[in-house]
Amino acid sequence: MKKRTPKSYLILIRYLILLAITALTLPLIYKIFTPLTFYPSAYLLKLSYNIAINNDIIIINAKTFIQIIPACIAGSAYLLLLILNLTIPMKLEKRIKAILLSFLILLVLNILRIFFLATLYHNGFTYFDFTHKLFWYVLSTVFVVFIWLLIVKIYKIKEIPVYTDFKYLLKKAG
Repeated sequence: MKKRTPKSYLILIRYLILLAITALTLPLIYKIFTPLTFYPSAYLLKLSYNIAINNDIIIINAKTFIQIIPACIAGSAYLLLLILNLTIPMKLEKRIKAILLSFLILLVLNILRIFFLATLYHNGFTYFDFTHKLFWYVLSTVFVVFIWLLIVKIYKIKEIPVYTDFKYLLKKAG
C-alpha cells in the first residue's frame, strides 16, 4: 500500500520552492524573455518601417531610437503570474499549462504594447509621455489582473492564492 504525503507537507514544499524560485528566477526571466520580447517587437516594427537593430536598440530613423530596457520586458509581471500560479493547490499538469498560457498571453500583450508605444513615439504623438506612463503604472497591472482572471476562468480555478492554503493549515492546526 502506498503511503500518502500529508497535504500540509505538500503546501510547505510548494512554498519552499516558491521562495527559491522568487529569489533566483528574475534574472532567468530576463534572460529568456528579453530576446522573446525584443525580436518580435522589432519584427512588427519592420512591417511598417525600415528599421535597424543595434544591441538592445531598434533604430527606425536618425531621430527615432527605441531602447528595450529591462522594465520593458516586464520581468516582475512574469514573476507575479508565477507566484499566483504557485500559491494555489493544483495538479502539476494543470499548473504547467496555466503558467505557460499566462506567460504566452503576457508576452503577446507586451510585444503589442511595445509596438504601439514605439509607433506613437516615432509619429511624434503629443501625449506620448502620458500614454507611456499610463501603460507603465496602470495598464501593466491591468494586464496581470486580466491574465490571472482569464487563467482562473479557463482552468476553472476555485482557490484563492495563499488564502486557500492558509485556511487549510489553520483548520488542521485548530
